[in-house]
Amino acid sequence: MKLARELYEKAMALKLRKWNTAEHLETEEDMALYLEACLEEAGDDAAFITKALGDIARAKGMTQLAKDSGLGRESLYKALSGEGNPSFATILK
Repeated sequence: MKLARELYEKAMALKLRKWNTAEHLETEEDMALYLEACLEEAGDDAAFITKALGDIARAKGMTQLAKDSGLGRESLYKALSGEGNPSFATILK
């Protein structure tokens, strides 16, 4: 019982953070390879691709993308979250 308690306390002391793919997409090549891998993996899962595009957008800078596309930053975050349902026109922008 003591060992279980010690393991529990160690686990609770760990400071984990959520993985953020955008932090690891540093170059245009990284982004292209990531998108290529996601396209191969996604099959017919459009939300998977949308999420990948969102990761790339965050890596490039969502504020600049919003300015360049004429769309609001919050709208882009929602559309590219993988949970939104953006129109193809939004993706093309």
